Amino acid sequence: MADMKIVFLGTSAAIPTQRRGLSSIVIKREGELLIFDVGEGMQRNFLQAKLGINKKMKVFITHLHIDHCLGLLGFFQTMSLLGRTKKIDIYGEPRLREFLNENFRIINIGLSFEITIHIIDKEGIIINEQDYQVSCCRADHSVPAFSFCIKEHPRPGIFNIDKAIELSIPKGGMYRRLQNGEDVIVDGKLIKSNEIVGPKRRGRKIGISGDTRPSLKLRNFFDSCDILIFESTYNQDYQEKAIETFHSTSAEAALLAKESNSNKLILTHFSSRYSDATILLNEARTIHNDVDFAEDMKTFHIPYTE
Repeated sequence: MADMKIVFLGTSAAIPTQRRGLSSIVIKREGELLIFDVGEGMQRNFLQAKLGINKKMKVFITHLHIDHCLGLLGFFQTMSLLGRTKKIDIYGEPRLREFLNENFRIINIGLSFEITIHIIDKEGIIINEQDYQVSCCRADHSVPAFSFCIKEHPRPGIFNIDKAIELSIPKGGMYRRLQNGEDVIVDGKLIKSNEIVGPKRRGRKIGISGDTRPSLKLRNFFDSCDILIFESTYNQDYQEKAIETFHSTSAEAALLAKESNSNKLILTHFSSRYSDATILLNEARTIHNDVDFAEDMKTFHIPYTE
């Protein structure tokens, strides 16, 4: 079982406020950090959150607007000055490579670790690890943009220890083989894995919208998320502004979460006009029954559902 939590490092849209930094979300899964967007100055909260300087790390940039990517330079420099040695993999649209290479050249940044840039030029699975995958879907924003999903592969079913004892199965290697779906032979008798181990259990699924208008494509992409993190730049009073700027309202985020059968919605990316996001939260709660809003340094733990 892998511990997983979400840490919000920045939750403001476009400009920082006294209480909110620019966009950045970290999903910490076991010893790995998956970072979504790196707004300017995010490294301050990253350090304060004690997430670890030298952890395995993947960075995903939803789009190349300044409030989502400008912090990369300072973040990388900070990691280097603090002695990071492990490689960082970074994923984003094709211009991300030019953005980083040109800035590194002009500023003459030298890092203590390697950066590998992975260009995203189509939808689908972009990472397939042993126990989880990351996929992307085109968002509906004013520039090329992607939304992301992290989905764990199914876990083995529940091991019936009483049944194993009843059948005199030796502990140790045979237990592991059965748990992993292999059949075993005990005293000349074939014992099938499904006699001892229940059906596979679904992994957790986390959706991250980035900046976007709601769309049918995203509703399908985020189907059955355990947690959906969706931008909520405006409340419904600014519906026309949301359409004009290719953003979403809290009501639209809640409706998409409801229609995609997402269990929990977390709102983020708030316009600086809202010193208190409660108005956005209340609006969303009239549509979806499990809604919370992000705050800088707020942490959400993600339990298994089965």
